[in-house]
Amino acid sequence: MDNKLVVSAGYSRRDFLRGSLLTVGAFALGGCATFSTPRPRVRKPGEKLNLAGIGCGGKGDSDISEMVKSGMNVIALCDVDEVTLNKKAEKIRKEVNPDVRLYRDFREMLAKEPLIDACTISTPDHMHAPAASMAMQLGKHVYVQKPLTHTMWEARRLRDLARQTGVVTQMGNQGSASSEMRRGVELLQAGVIGQVKEVHVWTNRPVWPQGIERPKQVDPVPPTLDWDLWLGVAPERPYAKDTYHTFKWRGWYDFGTGALGDMACHTCNLPFRALNLGYATEVEAVTEGATSETFPLHAKVTFQFPARPNPAQPGEMLPPVKFFWYEGGWKPGEELCKDVVEFTGPGRDKNGKETPAKLPGSGCYFIGEKGRLFSRGDYGDGNFIRLNDEPKLRSILKHEACLPVPETLPRSKGGNYKEWVDACEANTPDAPYSRFEIAAYLTEIILVGCIALRLPGKKIQWDGPNMRSPNTPEAAQFVNPPYRKGWKV
Repeated sequence: MDNKLVVSAGYSRRDFLRGSLLTVGAFALGGCATFSTPRPRVRKPGEKLNLAGIGCGGKGDSDISEMVKSGMNVIALCDVDEVTLNKKAEKIRKEVNPDVRLYRDFREMLAKEPLIDACTISTPDHMHAPAASMAMQLGKHVYVQKPLTHTMWEARRLRDLARQTGVVTQMGNQGSASSEMRRGVELLQAGVIGQVKEVHVWTNRPVWPQGIERPKQVDPVPPTLDWDLWLGVAPERPYAKDTYHTFKWRGWYDFGTGALGDMACHTCNLPFRALNLGYATEVEAVTEGATSETFPLHAKVTFQFPARPNPAQPGEMLPPVKFFWYEGGWKPGEELCKDVVEFTGPGRDKNGKETPAKLPGSGCYFIGEKGRLFSRGDYGDGNFIRLNDEPKLRSILKHEACLPVPETLPRSKGGNYKEWVDACEANTPDAPYSRFEIAAYLTEIILVGCIALRLPGKKIQWDGPNMRSPNTPEAAQFVNPPYRKGWKV
């Protein structure tokens, strides 16, 4: 079979929107309309689950490949860029399924492929919710890359849909499956470093352009790219070469969620789970280099979390926590994290000359009453502790204060992808550790910080359950901004 894009002749987007999409039935904005979710299809003994990939480049490429490794069969692929789509299709046709079918519009694919059991969704952030909501309402299991959604309202909507439809869900923060990340949760909840009142998280992102305005040039759209579909729910704007597609969309307000949205689902996952953080009640950002179109060059966001129930000790309350997020090269003071600087040690420049020790590019640092815990890197693993009377950080896997703490969390068998595939096979929606019931909550908390980044210098009081700020009404415009005409969730 030819490896190029195949779509049905005579099947226009107008026909599609007038016909097949309307049969889904419950896509009104803000709707909790009733609908009957199709039941999972009956498979023959030993038959693999059928997967569709929505978004085939970057993480989409690896997400689809990981699902194949975990035992899924790919029957359809969708991408708005024909070059990206055909590249992935060529590999799938050689290695998995020679008859995989190709689409540019996920709405058409979902309407025309009833044998799809599950979908990966690895598009730019602004299109996660539209694709996921349609798939879920059609009874498809969904694996959605982080951050789960572009806006707070979308996160709440997907969490509600997961409850209503009963499909198996998972967000792509792969560190959730790490045994050491889960061990970190157990140790922090067991009080190994005492009650935690302060957390610092920093990242080496962004690694894409931010702090810039919209370019003035208008370039011709490549014939291989459907720019209208790429824009999707976002406000219309002209195409500009090497500006948004393929990788540089993350820093733009209309398409991405900046460094915070990109990495906090990884780096904040451990404290979110271990400290039962819930909703922040105050959020404030300090920035440099922000513009009307993109997230800032540098930023620090301060979240204030109130006292909340201790999941490890029913009836007890955890103390309030001040949580600091740093991006764009800003980091906590090296004196505060002196043990981390010493742990990291000196480096080398490009000529091999030794350079002074400094904080690594990213990390998560807990300050407890009895000691400190440092999580090296981005995924909540590589964890080290130092009690107050100790000089150096040591691995949680060897520290004598950690060894007696029992394992209370299940360990993943095969990682974040396999965990989801196994749950799809067994139809057990509560099995994945980063299911939408959890992931949507984490995403909402992060997106409050994204709102603060767009309103720097304002101390935003936040009412999490109602998704509103009592003292900063201008925050409302970012909670559920309108979609472009023709798009709904």
